[in-house]
Amino acid sequence: MLEAADVEVLQLDLKASADVNWAVLQSAHGYQVATRTDVAPVANGAQWLVGPDLVQRCELLLAVCSAGAGYDVIDVEACTGAGIAVCNNSGPGAEAVAEHALGLMLDLAKKITAADRVMRAGPVGDRLALRGSQLLGKTLGVVGLGAIGGRLVQLCAPFGMEVLVFDPYIDDANARGRGVTLVGLDELVERSDFIQVTCPLTAETRGLFGRRQFAAMKPSAYFITTARGPVHDEAALYDALVSGGIAGAGLDVFHEEPPRQDNPLLRLDNVVATPHVAGITVEAARDIAVATAMQWQAIFAGQMPPRLLNPEVWPRYCDRFHDILGIRPTARDTATVE
Repeated sequence: MLEAADVEVLQLDLKASADVNWAVLQSAHGYQVATRTDVAPVANGAQWLVGPDLVQRCELLLAVCSAGAGYDVIDVEACTGAGIAVCNNSGPGAEAVAEHALGLMLDLAKKITAADRVMRAGPVGDRLALRGSQLLGKTLGVVGLGAIGGRLVQLCAPFGMEVLVFDPYIDDANARGRGVTLVGLDELVERSDFIQVTCPLTAETRGLFGRRQFAAMKPSAYFITTARGPVHDEAALYDALVSGGIAGAGLDVFHEEPPRQDNPLLRLDNVVATPHVAGITVEAARDIAVATAMQWQAIFAGQMPPRLLNPEVWPRYCDRFHDILGIRPTARDTATVE
């Protein structure tokens, strides 16, 4: 078992030369992965995300962890093939993201941002043009009933909404226990007044919402996402918004982040947008930092990581851990973080 004092923490300087950063990474046993937003302004920044090249070059790497619930910055298949454990940090930031998702839903329904824009542009004319709607009794469709989606369902309970859920990884009994109805994506799209996307970006969810899904939505419905940009087709969403196919959209994520100022979606009055800040709160930053530290302590103590995403790697990971650090991990998870 390694003591906390035995763990040296090094930080990549993305403004430094690539040779300096590669030297740091090639000596590391664990890597808290950079985010896409961190590396976006840096030339060749994507090389610091965990892809096959990084995995091949960093032979001592035992585990990689993403900062939040999303782990699209990590090639899980490449890591598993190399015997590297992959973890995320789902849970600690769920409250922040779920509250943000609810905020976007309320903003769109009550036309809060739209009214603010009108007032700032000049004298308010016909107030009825800013007439909103209520959440009470409406149908909410949630795509992905993980920590964020589950908390969002709880937050929406006072509005008496019917909640439909699309999530291939939960069963009917689980859904009933949470007071939601499990349906296929087509049914969810057709029936929902508000669609909230809270799933991770994976090979299964990339492009999940395209022209067919937007065309099937009610003209009065709203599309809201705090997931990842590539889960939906931005061009298809734009066309649905300008044609009146759907009423509006609340977006915290984009294909390119930070989004360009000339992104067509940002020109639309029926779009409320934030720059991937749903999970950024004072409380979430503290909770994620604590959870991150505890997970790394568990890893280097030879325990199973609390949020292991590729459990099939465990036998090979244990062999590599023993070969590199001289101890063999145990399957006991004594550091689970809520």
